Amino acid sequence: MIELDRISRGFQVGDQLVQALREVSLAINAGEFVSIMGPSGSGKSTLLNLLGLLDRPNSGIYRLDGADVTGLDDAAAATVRREKIGFVFQFFHLVPRLTAAGNVALPLLLAGMAPSERKAKVARLLADVGLSARAEHLPSQLSGGQLQRIAIARAMSMNPALLLADEPTGNLDRATGREVLALLEDLNRRGTTLILVTHDQEIGARAKRHIAMEDGRVVGDTHPSPAGGGEMP
Repeated sequence: MIELDRISRGFQVGDQLVQALREVSLAINAGEFVSIMGPSGSGKSTLLNLLGLLDRPNSGIYRLDGADVTGLDDAAAATVRREKIGFVFQFFHLVPRLTAAGNVALPLLLAGMAPSERKAKVARLLADVGLSARAEHLPSQLSGGQLQRIAIARAMSMNPALLLADEPTGNLDRATGREVLALLEDLNRRGTTLILVTHDQEIGARAKRHIAMEDGRVVGDTHPSPAGGGEMP
């Protein structure tokens, strides 16, 4: 599904170029559950932003489903994001004035889905995350775990093949974080490719493949194997 070929990304800070990613090459297959881990400043979130077409590399090639998406303009990148990619963030990014149902419905509304079809789909999505009874609650009336469940339902509203999660349990207590992770794992079991950035070793270890980053480079890539896993160079 994902092919990165020598992707680099630098940011100008004053008169200095800070290199966030350094010639990263990576392949991720459809249906995988991958965690990306590393210390602050290692390039994890920059990599996730590039995968989600929220940013562009300075050099290298990014192919998504076999198509080169490296140099897409803003409109074309937005179309790919809407059709193929879902996002879950640490701070939820829900619209405060919209109800839970309204937040989940927003991508469907922007896509032009008919009202009756939209209403039915929102009801199914809320049921999937166990929040049918909270449909008319505003974000301010929901707990952190409920907010993240709403964010996940919204992320899945367009049936994306790829779900990118940036520290999705970072704002939650451990028990609630485990519940949210279980929901993400269930989506992966249904076929969604899941890429998770986290600082939490316990959360990251739940993935079936672990990518370690340091100083903008991939320094470790552990794949599952019938024998219980093994390091790939």
